[in-house]
Amino acid sequence: MRNDELAYASATDLAAAVRDRDLSPVEIVEFFLRRIEDRDGSLNSFVYLADEAVEQARRAERAVLDGDRLGPLHGVPTALKDLLDFHPGWPSTFGGVRALRDKVLDRYCIYAERMRAAGAILLGKTNSPVMGFRGTCDNPLFGPTRNPFDTTRNSGGSSGGSAAAVADGLLPLAEGADGGGSIRIPAAWCGVVGYKPSFGRVPCVTRPNAFGGAHPFLFEGPIARTVADVALAATVLTGYDSRDPFALDQQVDYLQATETSLSGMRVAYAPDFGMYPVEPAVAGVAAAAAALFGQAGATVDEVAPRMPCDQRDLAELWCRMMSGQEVVETFANLGVDVFGEHAEDFPAEFRGYLDASRGRSALDAVHDEQQRTEVYDAIQAVFADHDLLVTPTVACPPVPNAADGNTLGPQRVDGVQVNPLIGWCLTYPLNFSGHPAISVPAGMSESLPVGLQIIGPRYGDRSVLAAAAALERIQPWQPAYAQCRQRPLSV
Repeated sequence: MRNDELAYASATDLAAAVRDRDLSPVEIVEFFLRRIEDRDGSLNSFVYLADEAVEQARRAERAVLDGDRLGPLHGVPTALKDLLDFHPGWPSTFGGVRALRDKVLDRYCIYAERMRAAGAILLGKTNSPVMGFRGTCDNPLFGPTRNPFDTTRNSGGSSGGSAAAVADGLLPLAEGADGGGSIRIPAAWCGVVGYKPSFGRVPCVTRPNAFGGAHPFLFEGPIARTVADVALAATVLTGYDSRDPFALDQQVDYLQATETSLSGMRVAYAPDFGMYPVEPAVAGVAAAAAALFGQAGATVDEVAPRMPCDQRDLAELWCRMMSGQEVVETFANLGVDVFGEHAEDFPAEFRGYLDASRGRSALDAVHDEQQRTEVYDAIQAVFADHDLLVTPTVACPPVPNAADGNTLGPQRVDGVQVNPLIGWCLTYPLNFSGHPAISVPAGMSESLPVGLQIIGPRYGDRSVLAAAAALERIQPWQPAYAQCRQRPLSV
């Protein structure tokens, strides 16, 4: 392969080339490390590169030469997100908390554990905002991750480093973690594919509270440039783990799902998810992409889910659920005082919600869960007579990066006030409900990517992937990466 072909080769093709001995893991890893060195200075997608990556590749190469049994991603480079995502010996700053710049936690997250078991090579960690508490990617320690389609703009968050790196051909596959859209939001802004599986498909191992990933639902999932790569990664990540009380003991043939016909399926298109303002440029691209499902044999109807309240109220609900006193305790256990000597390490918006949580009662938490239940019921009602629900992923184009480490989303969308942390993202209702969802590129608006969110019924992951793959066949998005290839390498 030529260098440009190798940079944008899929994880599926790289794994096949390793198995066929057309490429060695060492040359693949060394190529991508050189590419990161050459290009990431203008993106700021990586915050840590592992010294042992080349040695991992050498061991992977010996396994090929020795005729060992190879995993489905043997020799394929990938990366972790720097948030609640751990690898022994690697720093964990929880999204750029300055006091944790040298903190090392000696345990694996599920993504690292299962990717290593599948033969993938972990190159390092990618950028994220503090505690993932916003839909942009910026923090006081590392600064913003820039969008490879326009480096004056943000990559989206919170898995922004992963999405930007994948779009720019710095690696074929990376981890996302999703508590409010953190896989899907940056996938939309960076023109890649981000998949959040049904809750329980991929184990969520949290300690000391094993139930900590349920309020709202937290997910690990893959970000890639093709639906097939996302399906392959999901196959690796899915499966029972006794440490997670919600883990499902089921297997799903994700790859076969990408070949499933949409003939006879009923697709509900909700242009505003029943409550959000959406910028006209985004709305037009998303609507045109949703209509393409008709070419795949589906029936497409426009719907308006009956959400229980205004979008600003639901954004506040998400912010409350993500900022309870357990977060303060977590940082205290790491030796970090959120309100004292380390206060300036945390964005003011984050500290404000943490401070407000001090006065909340157990009954207040029950009322929040009841409001969340109403969201679940509104989404479930759509599936009474439709197989899929489709929306724009986010309501606006990528925002400009700030210079102070605190990039926010818009204050208004199409003239309507929104919460600048998350209120412009049509993603977080699925973290209340646990439904599977994927963001795929819908097209371009003024040279910037627009994402389309495809949502399935609970445990309807196969239908979600089938629809995503059908759209990729009808309207391939790979040509758009030429804009990333040709971008200036200076900020």
